[in-house]
Formats: sequence, C-alpha cells, structure tokens
Amino acid sequence: MTESLLDIRGISKSFGALKASDDVSLDLKQGEIHALIGPNGAGKSTLIAQIAGSLRPDSGEVWLEGRNVTHHDTVARANAGLGRTFQISSLAMEDTVLQNAVLGALGARHRVPGVWRPVMRDSDLRATAIEALREVGLEEFAHFRTADLSHGQRRQLEVAVALTLRPHVFLMDEPMAGLGAEGSAILVEFLRNLKSRAPILLVEHDMDAVFQLADRISVLVYGRIIATGSPDEIRANREVREAYLGEEDEE
Repeated sequence: MTESLLDIRGISKSFGALKASDDVSLDLKQGEIHALIGPNGAGKSTLIAQIAGSLRPDSGEVWLEGRNVTHHDTVARANAGLGRTFQISSLAMEDTVLQNAVLGALGARHRVPGVWRPVMRDSDLRATAIEALREVGLEEFAHFRTADLSHGQRRQLEVAVALTLRPHVFLMDEPMAGLGAEGSAILVEFLRNLKSRAPILLVEHDMDAVFQLADRISVLVYGRIIATGSPDEIRANREVREAYLGEEDEE
C-alpha cells in the first residue's frame, strides 16, 4: 500500500477564534481503511466537509488521484471519483431500493435522459443499479420500499448508491450509527471486503469496529491530528489514551 489516492495537505479552518482544523494532513492508500477518530467536538465533521467539498478550507489542499480538487464542489469531486455515505441517511425512503440505486446511476451519467425515455425503463441505468445492489447483497430486495429495510440494510443501500458512481475512494461518515451488535458485525465484514474495490476513509465512534477494520488510524483532538498509526500503535500511544481512548475506558 504505497500510492495515496486521497491526500489532505495542511488543511486549516477557523470560525472566529475557534480553530476547527489545525494544519491537518492525512492520506488514504490503495486497498486500505484509514479510520479517523476523536471525541465529540474534535472537528471531524468540519474536516469531512472540507474533504467532501461542501466547505472551503482557509488554507491547505485536497488532492484526489493526483489532482488538486481543493476548489471543486461536491458534485465535481463525486464526478472525479469520491464516493460518500452520510451519518444521516440521504435515501428517498418512500422509493424502492432499485429506484434509489437507479437515481445514483443517473448521477454517474452526468446528464438527464430525455422525457420520452423514463429513467426506470433505461436498461443501462437498471443494469448498473442492479449490479451495485448485487455487490452489497440487496438484489433480492430491489422492489422493497426503502423505508421497510432494516437500518443496516439502508447503510448497505447507501453504499450501493455510491457504487453506481464508480468511486475510486469512499468517504464514510459513521456508517455504524444506530446499528446493534448484529448489524455492526455484518457491516464490518462488508466493509472489510469493500476496501479491495476502493479504499475507505472511515469516520466512526464505534471503537470495536474501528480496531477490527482499520489498517491505519488517525486521532483528531481539538482540530489537530495528534497521532497516526496502526491499531496497535494507537492503542499503545499514551497521548491518545489520555485524550480519547482513556475516556472511553472509564465509561
């Protein structure tokens, strides 16, 4: 794992006197899961927004596959290969599973088909959508209403929608949120297999999942990366334990 597909270089962002991102640098390499962890208020959401393109940094750069995308918006970054799933579901809950996936495939086409050719009858879009559903194990649920899926299945559907965009990098914001032990275990195994398709920058509070999944972990505290390393290195880091993991042990 040597090639960095996503490279964050010296990102800084302030809101008045509050420094939400303080010269943050990290990267994501082919075939890995790089987890970003930190206590509430550490600046993770602000950093993710800057990586995704919904918030412009005050300084620093975001590079995606060797291209400087710092001044690109979220759509341009998605078109360039950045696939994102959200902490709060952005799915159309009253639509079917297949309809959600087809709309994702439509976004990958970068154009809207003519009114004479309804989207759901477009064989290419349907094929792309069904293949993505097959990859995440939801093909048999294609005609289910999305609201009737389990929470874990909705998370898988979000990944399927992202897959229709043919991403080269995944940015995942707390995919375990709201899942029970069984759902988390299923998603852990799914993400472990998914990283071979595209590497994952994973923001997650579930420490059990993080330490099972991550090849590398970066710890963000008060807008600053205080450590990056393997799971064993992060567990053994005294500053990390005092700033974050130690608090978790006491709860």
